[in-house]
Amino acid sequence: MKRIFYSLVISVLFASSTVYAKEGAHWGYESQNGPSHWGQMSPDYYLCGKGKNQSPVNLSNFVDAKLPQLNIDYNTRGKEIVNNGHTIQVNYENGSTITIDNHRFALLQFHFHSPSENRINGKSYPLEGHFVHADKDGNLAVISVLYEEGKSNPALGRIWQQMPERAGEKKTLAGNVVALDIMPKTNDYYFFNGSLTTPPCTEGVRWYVLKQPVSISKKQIKKFTKVIHHPNNRPVQPLDSRLVLQ
Repeated sequence: MKRIFYSLVISVLFASSTVYAKEGAHWGYESQNGPSHWGQMSPDYYLCGKGKNQSPVNLSNFVDAKLPQLNIDYNTRGKEIVNNGHTIQVNYENGSTITIDNHRFALLQFHFHSPSENRINGKSYPLEGHFVHADKDGNLAVISVLYEEGKSNPALGRIWQQMPERAGEKKTLAGNVVALDIMPKTNDYYFFNGSLTTPPCTEGVRWYVLKQPVSISKKQIKKFTKVIHHPNNRPVQPLDSRLVLQ
């Protein structure tokens, strides 16, 4: 039953390679099918144009709060790597979780955007990882990891070595690909309520943006952008009345 549930959630989350068959419209990041058009491409994508709690955002004007501890318990590993035409995604084996305030979410997959989608006080980063989780009721939580140019990242390098270069291609991962290896050592985070950053832009997603960036090399950044061919970041969305807690 768990396997069926996780598969359903993954398919809903990543309509990344979905075609809106009735109109033959593919969503994407380039001008003709880019983020400014998503809300008009399908009734299912209504929130992409009209939602009031959309992601990503520029995190600023932080409000101090007593945030609950983010407990990460990743004890399984990545099982396959996919190029879905919009990002590089690593699907994860069942059994890894996060717990926040006694609320548990299972890690489903992680994927990347370049440049970063979220910004910190207006600062953009060359790469951002989204670690996507769901609880037993299908509620979503995303941990965001920001990567800055610096030293090469060996763990990310092991993933990049297996990166499919063609859209629609997937590979079974060889070796021990562990999500924790490409995350910072500390779990301090910013929190805001938001949405998926791809169609259907579903709202009600809990965002945990880790404060400490992780180093990657210029060569590693270039390898990702070469495979994706174009920036794959949605522009920042208005915060409106939302607060960013720290």
